[in-house]
Amino acid sequence: MRHKPLPPIDSYEFGNIVVGGKAYTQDLIILPDRVFANWWRQEGHSLVVGDLELVLHTRPEILIVGTGTEGLMDVPPDTRSAIARAGIQLIVQPTADAVVTYNRLRTEKHLAAALHLTC
Repeated sequence: MRHKPLPPIDSYEFGNIVVGGKAYTQDLIILPDRVFANWWRQEGHSLVVGDLELVLHTRPEILIVGTGTEGLMDVPPDTRSAIARAGIQLIVQPTADAVVTYNRLRTEKHLAAALHLTC
């Protein structure tokens, strides 16, 4: 299946990411058709299903979750189960590693990314 490649992540460091040449300083979700900036989670450092409504509606093949510089954002079992029930493969990594994975897969797979930029 052909899909529109996502923009590259040009750089990432604590609290700062550049996606397709545009800088962001807040957590974000990257979808095939847009970047949803200033992504805010209901429970801070715990990713709940409601935080991913945009992603679940888009139905990517793979969701890459960046859990922060130190990997402190949790993806609880009920969130993981909801993503699996939607038929979406989940990759959870500290954000620096998630950026590498995203850039490697962005032209090959129908992706979405939810990235926590701090902690």
